[in-house]
Amino acid sequence: MFPLKNRCSTAAPLSLLKMYSFMGGGLFCAIVGNILLVVSTATDYWMQYRLSGNYAHQGLWRYCMSNKCYMQTDSIAYWNATRAFMILSGMSCFAGIIAGIMSFAHFSSFERFNRSFAAGIMFFVSTFFVLLAMAIYTGVTINFLGKRFGDWRFSWSYILGWVAMLMTFFAGIFYICAYRMCECRRGTGPR
Repeated sequence: MFPLKNRCSTAAPLSLLKMYSFMGGGLFCAIVGNILLVVSTATDYWMQYRLSGNYAHQGLWRYCMSNKCYMQTDSIAYWNATRAFMILSGMSCFAGIIAGIMSFAHFSSFERFNRSFAAGIMFFVSTFFVLLAMAIYTGVTINFLGKRFGDWRFSWSYILGWVAMLMTFFAGIFYICAYRMCECRRGTGPR
């Protein structure tokens, strides 16, 4: 019924379908999460505030006041850390997507390397990096910038970062579930 040969070929066709459903759901979450990571990192709406009677907004790379945008030229440690962790998170998520796509393909030369497990771990690494970035930005913004600007709020780029963290986390969960389903079926099937 299923012509695919892989490490889990002893599993029932329904179990294979469930495993591929987990992998497909994980891949969907990962792709959406990676897009959100890129948009969040690249846009200028992490924080909005009122400055001299005008509304202003800033991101990780630029700040905008009075409809003019300027590059963030200050080398402030928390911006650099947030930028670095967001970029590392996007790269880890992309590597997880590649491993996740490869887990649908079945190459006998990679028999000892489980791509579903590798993809899940890469998505958890991505989740960890984006969590670090968001925690650093949140802590400094609340403790420093929040006191400096009276009328301020986090904006949509910042919120997209948190949503991306959830998406990469769920992608990791889906791929680890697919791996566990494969491993459990392998252990109970005929040898």
